[in-house]
Amino acid sequence: MTAIDFSTFVDQLAQASGETILPFFRTSLAIENKLARGFDPVTVADRAAEDAMRALIRQNFPEHGILGEERGTERGDAEYVWVLDPIDGTKSFISGMVAWGTLIGLMRFGEPVFGTMHQPFTREHFSGDGGAARYRGPTGPRDLRVRPCAKLSDAVLFTTSPLLMNDTDRAQFGKVEKVAKLSRYGGDCYAYCMLAAGNIDLVIETEIKPHDIVPLIPIIAGAGGIVTTWEGAPAQHGGRIIAAGDKRTHAAAMEMLKG
Repeated sequence: MTAIDFSTFVDQLAQASGETILPFFRTSLAIENKLARGFDPVTVADRAAEDAMRALIRQNFPEHGILGEERGTERGDAEYVWVLDPIDGTKSFISGMVAWGTLIGLMRFGEPVFGTMHQPFTREHFSGDGGAARYRGPTGPRDLRVRPCAKLSDAVLFTTSPLLMNDTDRAQFGKVEKVAKLSRYGGDCYAYCMLAAGNIDLVIETEIKPHDIVPLIPIIAGAGGIVTTWEGAPAQHGGRIIAAGDKRTHAAAMEMLKG
């Protein structure tokens, strides 16, 4: 399978997901909490969209594996494994905000090789293969490129919410936040795409799952950015994640996060 095959089929997955999700957006729908303690919502839109994508994958590539947020893992040891998060940013989705999107990633032998973030409501599509990254949307297509940011004190920093961090990690994040030029909360997958687009400089998160980050890695890398764990390890297994457009900002933030 070539990169062209990837992008063509991913477009089909994104279209199927979007057509499933949009009828539920900004409507009254039942919300289920997946956590005994805390709040991790899921809706019928999440599950129906993942089911639609899984059906297409099984139909077209029955030998491929699938890792999805809502339905678990099938054939996780396959050469190609699709990584699906039907609605990344469900809390924004149920609040009627637009900072959510469908994440679709592809791994080969455990390494991310293609990724997409699709937002059907705004009609935006971010994709990358690790070597290049592209945007499609109402303003037309263009290449994605991170912007230079030599100093942490010049950085625009995003995290979904410090309240999602444990006390120790929140304290370390706070040290970086005090140095950064601007700190903003929210965004989920959108923040990573804005980093790839050159609008922000740094994203710091914790408690990230593979389905949250695998599809975003080829986009960020393709735009010239870097994404790792706080310890500098590969990010595809999730955990504590730091993404930056400039390696200098990444290194400075990572040093502060060490404690």
